[in-house]
Parts: sequence; C-alpha cells; structure tokens
Amino acid sequence: MRKLFSIAAVAMFATSSAFAGSLVEPDVEPMIVEAEPEAAGGSGNIVIPLLLLAVVAAVIASDDSGGGTTEPVLE
Repeated sequence: MRKLFSIAAVAMFATSSAFAGSLVEPDVEPMIVEAEPEAAGGSGNIVIPLLLLAVVAAVIASDDSGGGTTEPVLE
C-alpha cells in the first residue's frame, strides 16, 4: 500500500509540473496608439484642384482647332 501511495504521489507531482504554465492565455493589455492630428489647412486642400481647373480652362480657351479654315478671307 505504501508503494502504491508513493507512486501516486510521484505521478501527482510529475503531472502538476507539466501544467505549471496553465492552459489559459495571459491577459495582455492592448497597446494604445494616439492618432496624430492633421495639419490645420482647411483651404489648402482646395487650392491644388482649383489651379488644375484653371490650367485646363486656359488650355481649352487657347485651343485653335475650331474647325474653321485658316486661310484669310478675301473681301
């Protein structure tokens, strides 16, 4: 009986050390990352599209391919 008790005690200590780390995942606090505030340039976002629109309008206005003849008109 004593031999059985000692074997059971050894088995109990051997198995308890196998599960010493536990099977439950540890609680890990999430990393908090602060968002960088954007630059305060409210009108800066519209300037580039307006300049692009002005360039396109200037190119269309200066276009000489009106479909007419380029010969001078004699009167």
